[in-house]
Amino acid sequence: MTIKEKITQQLNKKSKSWYWLSKKSGIPLGTLYPIKSGTRTQVTFSTMEKIADALDVSLDEFRTKKNT
Repeated sequence: MTIKEKITQQLNKKSKSWYWLSKKSGIPLGTLYPIKSGTRTQVTFSTMEKIADALDVSLDEFRTKKNT
């Protein structure tokens, strides 16, 4: 599952929008929209930390498990 899908899933659980996430997290929409559209797949730790805090979930919710 991509980071976009994981964030969208959390937003849907809470019936919230990407706009709400921007306001709650303090992350500009210009930063969130490339994530939402899927054009940005790498997200900085500080951005993910703000997203997790806004959604009141652990950062572990957004980890991607890689098999070795």
